[in-house]
Amino acid sequence: MTKLHVKSKEVLSAILNGIDEGIHVVDLNGKTIYYNEIAAKHDGMNVNEVLDRPLLAAFPSLNEQTSTLLKVMKTNKPIYNQTQSYVNAHGHQIDTINTTLPIRVSDKTVGAVEIAKDYSRLKVLSERLLDLQKKMELPVKKKKKSSTSTQYTLDSILTVSSDLMAVKKEAKKLAKSDSPIMVFGESGCGKELFVQGIHHASLRAEGPFIAQNCAAIPETLLESILFGTSKGSYTGAVDRPGLFELADGGTLFLDEIHAMPIELQAKLLRVLEDGLVRRVGSTESFFVNVRIIAAMNVHPQKALEKQQIRDDLFYRLNVLTFKLLPLRERQEDISFLTEHFISSFNLAFKKRVKSVNAKVMNYFKTYDWPGNVRELKHTIEYMMNVCEGEFLTEIDLPVMLKQNFMHSKREKNISSLSLRNNLQQLEKELIMDALQQTDGNINQAAKLLEIPRQTLQYKLQKLK
Repeated sequence: MTKLHVKSKEVLSAILNGIDEGIHVVDLNGKTIYYNEIAAKHDGMNVNEVLDRPLLAAFPSLNEQTSTLLKVMKTNKPIYNQTQSYVNAHGHQIDTINTTLPIRVSDKTVGAVEIAKDYSRLKVLSERLLDLQKKMELPVKKKKKSSTSTQYTLDSILTVSSDLMAVKKEAKKLAKSDSPIMVFGESGCGKELFVQGIHHASLRAEGPFIAQNCAAIPETLLESILFGTSKGSYTGAVDRPGLFELADGGTLFLDEIHAMPIELQAKLLRVLEDGLVRRVGSTESFFVNVRIIAAMNVHPQKALEKQQIRDDLFYRLNVLTFKLLPLRERQEDISFLTEHFISSFNLAFKKRVKSVNAKVMNYFKTYDWPGNVRELKHTIEYMMNVCEGEFLTEIDLPVMLKQNFMHSKREKNISSLSLRNNLQQLEKELIMDALQQTDGNINQAAKLLEIPRQTLQYKLQKLK
């Protein structure tokens, strides 16, 4: 073997070991010829327990029918994103999602390679969540005890915006229907709170409310979470109800539905059409009485254009639609919610902060709030933790907002060098600060500003 060949082999091995996925290669005899550290970590094994050994000796729970590596070599057909559940040599249950490909040289199959993603922990957590939800629902069904299963109502959505109040009013009216609902709005604008409010106002309020985020979960796992599993459907599978069964008689909320794989969307559509659910691996179907509410953090038209959601599924879900406006389009809510959060955190932190100063409030009203109400709440929470006075100031802003504040201030100064305009703005901010610090007392504010009371009254009339 030449030095160049040895070096190339070492480089290839270093690259494969650096990949954050398990890679397992077997030859035509089923013996492992490559097995990286990530694969060993996924399988709960050491590399030397698998490398240069027959596959079935290293993993005795597998056989020629259940091993995806051996199956691919036999059929010469690749297998994509298939769930595999098996017991390793130490007796531990392992769950992976594998893509397995035949290795062909000169039109001959010489082995197979498997690229595996471990989702054992995610599966365990999901199953624990399903078991917990099942335990929570059993007393309700047995004892017929009243339970809304929700923390919020539509009244929990605090607003002085006429647009959002109109949406709340419409939601209270349409909550009584059993038709599917589509809610869309930017992240942080309160979609789940709104959906919980609809469930609470519906005729299903005594039934379960089950929520599932469809993003960042492998398709095979999401399918088993939604529809449940039947014993024997794959190695290690048990009879387990899915979210549709747990939500029977109530509401199932599917958040970020545009992130659900297209193939799974087709199965969801069938359930919406006939109400029949079939567990993964089962041949029997059963009826469930579930109301579906779906949500997206992108505009539905964009999701359709990008083919993130099937047309037929969208039109089936889009019976009743609600758009939640971003915070920047509800200017009156910025000051209202700011005062509400200050009051709330005063109780939590045992402080006596009165408000934000005029400069910060002006900045809040010009800032875009990409994180919407959630971002505003977390901003106030941070400022309440670090503030030392009675008013929250620009000094108390979180680092990123403080940088944005200083940048916008510089841009404003550059864009307008008018001495008259800048002095007027400074005068207005000083007067607002003085009035805030004195709770609107004109005499005390005039003393802080070191001007006569009559002068302050004249300026207030001028500023309206």
